[in-house]
Amino acid sequence: MIQTFTNDDVIRYVYEETSSEENLLIEDALMAEPELMTFYLDVLEVKCLMNKIERQPSDRSVQYILNFSRNYVPNPSA
Repeated sequence: MIQTFTNDDVIRYVYEETSSEENLLIEDALMAEPELMTFYLDVLEVKCLMNKIERQPSDRSVQYILNFSRNYVPNPSA
């Protein structure tokens, strides 16, 4: 039986969501299928780049939150 792996399988492999048995089969497929290997390397690169992204809120958002918290009344009816 020939096992075919999809891009989704490769993504699962990259994120360590595959079993040990699947890992071995996927690794064999990566060695045998250049297109799958190329996709695997692309996914690794994207994952690495995504881990480097640092997001910060805009100054406007921070100011909005600070203004809201300064004017916040916890129990207006008490």
